[in-house]
Amino acid sequence: MTKTELRKTYLELRKTLSNDEVLSFSNLIFKHFIEAFDPKELKKVHLFQSISKFNEVDTQPFIAFLQANGTRLFVPKMIGSQLISVELTPRTPMALNSWGILEPTSSEDSGEKNFDAVLTPLLYCDALGNRVGYGKGFYDGFFNSISPETKKIGVGFFDPAEGVDNVFESDVRLDYLVTPRAVLSFIGNL
Repeated sequence: MTKTELRKTYLELRKTLSNDEVLSFSNLIFKHFIEAFDPKELKKVHLFQSISKFNEVDTQPFIAFLQANGTRLFVPKMIGSQLISVELTPRTPMALNSWGILEPTSSEDSGEKNFDAVLTPLLYCDALGNRVGYGKGFYDGFFNSISPETKKIGVGFFDPAEGVDNVFESDVRLDYLVTPRAVLSFIGNL
């Protein structure tokens, strides 16, 4: 299926999830994540702030756990058509942007390029690590701007079922996918 078809299908499927299902599945994803990735090795992590009205994976447990383990956290902020990375501390001033996403009020890019991991939102990911997001390409651009050694980890509610037919040269594949059922590796080690 094409990205457009997959995006429509999985947006609709995600809309059908109840609040309880989103929380339950999010907790399973978090559990699989901490079992698969050693928090001691995660010194710098970039992760997204969930948009609850879109039934995204709840990242608050990730944030609380990683902060409690001394991990430096960074979150995205949109500046025009670019995604920058702003460091997140318990004292970072936050506000809702025009899309309803909680983000830092600061527009100062951290300049960090050497993350241990980037947790990325998605609607769907196929069995080769091809991610389908909202279609703006922000994360592909971001992935191309950071260290290639960074683990690119998608978190989503659905297991791969079919391939993405229209993968573009500019698309960056994920290294891992964490779902409520499993952690999948697309780089051959886990």
